[in-house]
Amino acid sequence: MGFLLRREEVLNVEQLQGMLDDSPVRAAQAILIAAKEGVVDAQALLGQILLEGQGIARDEALALRWFQIAANRGHSMARNMAGRCLEHGWGCAVDEAAAAREYRQAAEAGLDWGQYNYANLLATGRGVAEDQQHALAFYRQAAEQGHAKSMNLLGRYLEDGQHCPRDLQAAVDWYRRSAEGGDFRGQFSYAAVLADSGQIDEALGWLGKALAGGNLKFLNTAHKALAAANDPQIRAMADAYQQRAASFS
Repeated sequence: MGFLLRREEVLNVEQLQGMLDDSPVRAAQAILIAAKEGVVDAQALLGQILLEGQGIARDEALALRWFQIAANRGHSMARNMAGRCLEHGWGCAVDEAAAAREYRQAAEAGLDWGQYNYANLLATGRGVAEDQQHALAFYRQAAEQGHAKSMNLLGRYLEDGQHCPRDLQAAVDWYRRSAEGGDFRGQFSYAAVLADSGQIDEALGWLGKALAGGNLKFLNTAHKALAAANDPQIRAMADAYQQRAASFS
């Protein structure tokens, strides 16, 4: 590329992250230099841009290698991302048991995303024996750190009284916090309890937010639930969800 990088530009990871939006190729080269110099945050960031192909050729296997390098130096998010690669087969064969080990280490280090991902495997018995009590405990730990997706799932356990005493008031509070945190499933869950309590206008507002942010799988599932709703205004949202799902194809 024929440019020079100041030393502080190489080593300042926050600066490198900011550069990714403005000059992704230049940022990627700087990240690579910093990673090779042993900057652990840059090693984790290099894994991420390799996984996404941001400013650099996409290479999932190399991404996993850099995640593992950073993880072995104590970087919890890199450990979590190594787990993601192993769970989904990004750059490697799918190995849910190995993914669970990576997630567990990240979870036990206190990383909210590690707690969430490990809880997902515990809740579904993938790669590890199903253990709802421990799944609930890890969801709670992540939720208490502000992890919006975990807040929604904690709310579900509390609403249904699954493996814990039923506490509808606490469930609603976690749904609200998840919704306000931007999780589309939390927004849908909060809208559901609002609708059940007759707060239709507020419920419609949150359904609109969930509609805008939801992925295809969620939209298809939510469409079916909305079509069976009692309130005609809520039922009418089913068509909007179906149309939004169709736009993904």
